[in-house]
Amino acid sequence: MKKSSYTSRDQALKKLQRFCAYQDRCHQEVRRKLLDLQIYGDDLEQIMVELIQDNFLNEERFAQSFARGKFRIKQWGRLRIVRELKARDISEYCIRQSLKEIEESEYRQTLQQLLEKRQAQLGELEPYPLRYKLYQYAQTRGYEPEYINEALDQLLD
Repeated sequence: MKKSSYTSRDQALKKLQRFCAYQDRCHQEVRRKLLDLQIYGDDLEQIMVELIQDNFLNEERFAQSFARGKFRIKQWGRLRIVRELKARDISEYCIRQSLKEIEESEYRQTLQQLLEKRQAQLGELEPYPLRYKLYQYAQTRGYEPEYINEALDQLLD
């Protein structure tokens, strides 16, 4: 295992500060970046601590901006956002906090618009196949079944 010198440790710290300042990062991304820079052991842990203390690294802030961005830009549902945050080893507390970033009314409205747009793309179909395809589409986007059914009832009835 290669031990890094203090100049490379300082260089790595500066690189990671820029990396984290550019956009919010999770601990997993930063740790992977440090390993790519061949920073290991105590140096890695010290850099992580410094980044957290200097507020370059904040998992709660990362989770909130991730949830906001994926919902508003990619129109993901809560289930997909939670799954992606868990894949990044984000704590349950941070995940719960991040979901508070999504307004309930905006969430329902986005799902409704998503389904309307998809319905227009699918064209004329029999009611049952149409409902099934729309349901599957919303489910792959990460929306909860109860919300999907409610939106489909509004759309198709």
